[in-house]
Amino acid sequence: MAEANSSNPNTSTSTSSDTTTTPAQHGWNGSAFLPSDSWLNRTKNFYRMATSQMSAAGAEQYWWDSDQRTSGFDCARCEKNRDELLKTSPIIVYMRHNIAQLGGNLGAHNIRCRTCPEKAEGGFDHEYGIRICANYVGTKKKLEDVMAHEMVHAYDHLRFKTNLDRDSDLRHSACSEIRASNLSGECRWANEFFKNGFMKLTNHHQECVRRRAVLSVMARPNCKDDVEAVKVVNEVWDSCFTDTRPFDEIYR
Repeated sequence: MAEANSSNPNTSTSTSSDTTTTPAQHGWNGSAFLPSDSWLNRTKNFYRMATSQMSAAGAEQYWWDSDQRTSGFDCARCEKNRDELLKTSPIIVYMRHNIAQLGGNLGAHNIRCRTCPEKAEGGFDHEYGIRICANYVGTKKKLEDVMAHEMVHAYDHLRFKTNLDRDSDLRHSACSEIRASNLSGECRWANEFFKNGFMKLTNHHQECVRRRAVLSVMARPNCKDDVEAVKVVNEVWDSCFTDTRPFDEIYR
């Protein structure tokens, strides 16, 4: 998510023969995001972004604008990968089957690829289905992890009657987040090493699951702070981490 004395760099002065335009008016003060309605403005925005001359708010606008302009490509790629995973991915096919046994129906009709303004990879809603944030999920392997994660939430809602709406008991959210990160594969060692640079060979899986669960609970609107998030995750950790249903054990 851009002033009239000689000490102000954005000063605009006029004489009878000339008018000087301020850097701010041209957007060259390095903070504002220029409307991306021309190739020149997009080039200026890219240069400022690449050279760290843009404000944090401007940078957010830059990336959101970029995501919107590539939305069609991102969503088409996401939908193609989604359709293939629904047919060929062992974990996706297995989760879909178990959800169907509980009366649910997840497929291309309610696993939707969208361009998301918030920094998220996906989400589950018991009425809407699953939303995949195509602008943050670029590869089929990543999409498989995100779909599996959200499918665990769907399974938990049907099997255990978990309520994951904005006013739900935080323990419901914490338990389902623990299970989703534990079972989806997103915390396997290779993911942690290449994405986050974690080098530990022991306990990395548990630490990844706990970290992800705490961050997810913190993002809930009814969670006060990180202290409460950690407390809630700790309260349900033992029972939820060891519960691998519908798998016999951690799948991957």
